[in-house]
Amino acid sequence: MDPILFYGVPSGCSFGSIVALEWLGRPYRLCRVAMPDVVTSDAYCRINPVAETPALITAEGEVIAESLAILNHLGALSLDRGLSFPQGTRGFDRLNQMLAFLNTSFFNGFSPLFHILEHEVEPGARAALRAYGAAKLAKAHADLEAMLGDGPWLLGDQRSLADAYFIGVARWTEYHDVLDRRDYPGLQRLFEALERDPAVQFAHAIERGEAPPPGPAFRGEISLDDALRQPRAG
Repeated sequence: MDPILFYGVPSGCSFGSIVALEWLGRPYRLCRVAMPDVVTSDAYCRINPVAETPALITAEGEVIAESLAILNHLGALSLDRGLSFPQGTRGFDRLNQMLAFLNTSFFNGFSPLFHILEHEVEPGARAALRAYGAAKLAKAHADLEAMLGDGPWLLGDQRSLADAYFIGVARWTEYHDVLDRRDYPGLQRLFEALERDPAVQFAHAIERGEAPPPGPAFRGEISLDDALRQPRAG
């Protein structure tokens, strides 16, 4: 069975896992999950009871949730691609540290701002949440800019799965006018380089519903109902 990645639309952080799958070139299928309606449905909660994307059904029928777990799983299967590293090595520790920062400090900076978009909030609380989110994002961008330094990629000279995850989250600034990424020239350079990448352009097309034809890696989309019928490990 081909692995199945459940990705959220619109603009889920699962975008990074799609990019990673394309970079790794291993066969996979995709299942589109609309947020918030389908992701919170009883059907999808049979895949991930936390009601979040991404989730992955592996070739063995195991279900893995959370971006970090999925990316580390995928990377371990494709060490020959140079996008991840064997556990216990310095490279793995650096990658895991960067992924952890992106998943906590960087991702979390957007949380107050998405809360404003998705919920009815009285004006005073709205202003406080917006200021809080802006401050968190400014610090996270400044910290990440310092980590990036002069390197072309987040880990230096070598592209990694951290860059795939970064592009899926960094694009969220377009929804929230609280900072200008151009104030962080290294991150802007990285963002622009990734936006030109064919795998990133592929992921954008997938999210827009313009699914490219199946190929050696991408084997096509599958409905949630059909995905639920796939064999899974007990």
